[in-house]
Amino acid sequence: MDVQQPYFRMHEGHAASTTVIDHREVLNFASYDYVGLNADPRVSEAAKNAIDRYGVSPSGSRLVAGCRPVHDELEAALARHYGLPAAMVFVSGHSTNVSTISCLMGEGDLVLSDTLSHNSIQVGIKLSGAARRSFAHNDMEALETLLIENRAQFRNALIIVEGLYSMDGDIPPLDRLIALKRKYGCWLMVDEAHAIGCVGATGKGSFEGCGINAADVDIWMGTLSKTLASTGGFIVGSRPLIDLLRAYASGYVYSVALAPALAASALRAMEILNDEPERVRKLQDNCALFLRLAAQSGLDTGRAGPFAIVPVMVGDSILAAKLSERLLKRGVNVLPVMFPAVPMQEARLRFFLSALHSELQIVKAVSIAAEELAQLRDASFGRALPLSVFNLRSS
Repeated sequence: MDVQQPYFRMHEGHAASTTVIDHREVLNFASYDYVGLNADPRVSEAAKNAIDRYGVSPSGSRLVAGCRPVHDELEAALARHYGLPAAMVFVSGHSTNVSTISCLMGEGDLVLSDTLSHNSIQVGIKLSGAARRSFAHNDMEALETLLIENRAQFRNALIIVEGLYSMDGDIPPLDRLIALKRKYGCWLMVDEAHAIGCVGATGKGSFEGCGINAADVDIWMGTLSKTLASTGGFIVGSRPLIDLLRAYASGYVYSVALAPALAASALRAMEILNDEPERVRKLQDNCALFLRLAAQSGLDTGRAGPFAIVPVMVGDSILAAKLSERLLKRGVNVLPVMFPAVPMQEARLRFFLSALHSELQIVKAVSIAAEELAQLRDASFGRALPLSVFNLRSS
């Protein structure tokens, strides 16, 4: 069966609740613009002003040539957001995890991670040289069993989870994780890449959504590229943690600083997020509507909660690719996620919801997805997929 390559679609302008692909406007559910700030004129103005003041590039690392006042202002805002002493920003979200984990952990240490942890976490653990153990997704009994069996053998231990899982749209039991890390003398790191702006009544993140004190988590990691309408990553925690990473984390020491325009846009987006919590409520209402309509239409949304990411589980990879293709023809842009980004036979379409989506757009998208999936299954398409063609990982 002929299935077109579903990735690298060319957007011909700003991708919001709609986008233009092949000179045609379509509904867009494939962008991270969770609270609708990516093209907000206030955010754009902040970026333009930063270019006028600082130029396009920082022209070096923060240690050598790249430091600008806007970097310090953004880091101070991130620290305030979590109510913690210090923060630092990296030029890349992926390298934030890789650099932080490989800097803090090493031979003789142990890292325990959720099986659904992002590629950047997996790479960071591998490069660290630490021993690794994985526990079934959100299975605290499995995690404790691993701690009982392994903790005493290692010097330091780090537990890593995501605040909002990027493939499944669910959150971890942070209260139980905190209890376990205290019981067994571990550090806890939470990747908030998708959680800020999506989880919690005002979008502060998983600590708000789970009702815990942010100070009870040792390391908060996040990215600027989802809700915060920018690019880059950050770490928030204690002052000694940040001082250590600023001196030794390779992705910070040996990489160019975050562009001033990106720091300024993220800072302005944070301010708007705090000032306009109604954006978060609209996003979560949209997600709840999508989940309700999907259930009524017989679509399987897995474990997803009303937090911005909703998978429509398909199972077969070729079916997911064909479904994405047919949805695009009917005016809905949403991409498939297939092995190895997810386990075999757990392919899905991953819908990113936004505060900008209207109820009518959501109704239309769910209706079309249900119709096309039913037709594809009825047609009994083949089951074999040439995986080499689609061997791509999603972020």
